[in-house]
Amino acid sequence: MAYKISDECIMCGACVGECPVGAISEGDGQYVIDEATCIDCGSCEGVCPVGAPSAE
Repeated sequence: MAYKISDECIMCGACVGECPVGAISEGDGQYVIDEATCIDCGSCEGVCPVGAPSAE
């Protein structure tokens, strides 16, 4: 089950550097997670200051 980034995203970029498989990229107004690449590790959720990433 992949993680998803909610509308709470403030585009700080903290999650991008934490993703071990490079599944997070800049989208239109917020970061997005590629579901096919995400390994469900939760690293992004742990570093996000607003709690935007969560398990789907």
